[in-house]
Amino acid sequence: MSRLSLKARPTSQLNIAPEKVWRWAGSVSVRTKILGIVLTLTIVLGLGITWQVRLMMSRALLAELQERGQSVTSDLAARAVDPILLNDTFALHELLTETLANHSDIIYAFVLNSQNQVLAHTFAQGFPTGLLSLNSPDKAAVITHQLYQSDQGRIHDFAAPIFEGKAGVVRLGVSETRLDNTINAITSQLLFTTLLVAVAGIVAASLLTWLLTRPILQLVETTRQVGKGNLSARAPHWADDEIGALADAFNQMVSDLAASQQAVAEKEVARSRLLAQLINAQEEERRRIARDLHDGVGQALTSLMVGLKLVNQIDDPQAILTKTTELRQVTGETLEEVRLLSRQLRPSVLDDLGLAVALERYAAEFFSRFPNMTVDLHCDLSRRLPLPIEITLYRVVQEAMTNAARHSQANTLSVVLSTRNGQVQAIIEDNGCGFDPEATRRAGSSVGLHSMTERAELLGGTLKIESNPTGTTVYVEVPL
Repeated sequence: MSRLSLKARPTSQLNIAPEKVWRWAGSVSVRTKILGIVLTLTIVLGLGITWQVRLMMSRALLAELQERGQSVTSDLAARAVDPILLNDTFALHELLTETLANHSDIIYAFVLNSQNQVLAHTFAQGFPTGLLSLNSPDKAAVITHQLYQSDQGRIHDFAAPIFEGKAGVVRLGVSETRLDNTINAITSQLLFTTLLVAVAGIVAASLLTWLLTRPILQLVETTRQVGKGNLSARAPHWADDEIGALADAFNQMVSDLAASQQAVAEKEVARSRLLAQLINAQEEERRRIARDLHDGVGQALTSLMVGLKLVNQIDDPQAILTKTTELRQVTGETLEEVRLLSRQLRPSVLDDLGLAVALERYAAEFFSRFPNMTVDLHCDLSRRLPLPIEITLYRVVQEAMTNAARHSQANTLSVVLSTRNGQVQAIIEDNGCGFDPEATRRAGSSVGLHSMTERAELLGGTLKIESNPTGTTVYVEVPL
């Protein structure tokens, strides 16, 4: 017994043909697709309509031919009664010839007597005896119809009894030649009309594709120019349609891209300027620290060393006590100066006790440095913040307070810190003379403003400055 094994074809092989068709369709241009669709629809619809019209006309004309053949045969049978009864063969022949002349579709007519003998006919080359047995109607029937094929095409043979068959039978042959010629002529006209409609459709589709593809091609060219870096290129707005909306959206995107690129370029310039200024500021800060260490701490330590040498040379206990008291005072002042330098570089209280306490101490030192300015500090922080956020807010508040003291000519400064909606917010406000923040940013003259913005943005936050002649407010928001 043989076994029949069936192997399933891989799905990937089944999808090869659709993928090829889809790849081929995707490689054809839009203009070719539209022209192909229009031409295909025109030809299919034209041929379909032509076939339907031809079919309906064939049925209608064939029914009309059969109805007319029956009518003529019936009329001829009625008119042939008298010539047959009078045995007037000539009159009967004239009747058949007249009938043939009046109806172009009729190709023959003949009359048989009751003994099936030919009394008269219209055949010029002799009577074909094969027609005698082709259509033999029942004597009781009115009209019979028989269809056969001949060298002249399809022939409809009609037979009608004369005087109920007692006087004989009249036979009539009707050809479909005129019917076929009429149908073929109308079909040709419809095909010609289809051709004209196809040509008109191609012209209209060509115009349509030109109207559709021209703005798309220009949009593609504009896209290439933008891709090469020409952000001044714009796609033309042809009409208020979907393509026009696409062109407007593309132009808006290019404008936004140009603005973004300009902002990035300005930021890069500002960043470079900031880096240079930061390097200079670092060097200045190092010189200041070196100068303070040399002038303050260095001289104090030198004085302390000299004093210690003098103590060894003094014999009077009272003088020794006085000198050691002076040396302790110098040591305390030196220690306080070192602590001040340390706090200015990095306040240790920020790491130990948090932002609120660090700002309170800085506010106290700030008031000692600028006694003419009143500082109002409110810190509504329920818990310690992450260290990077505390450092950023401390430096931003420190820079904002320093700027206000140096440039705003204010006498009141308010600092508020609070947390809400998963963000920590700092507001620094003064009642000074104000300035133009945008102009200052564009000029790049303030490294402090840019540093504040950079610090906030590094943590995903924002910094906003509002200033007018009555004061300046700095808003800082950093997500927790």
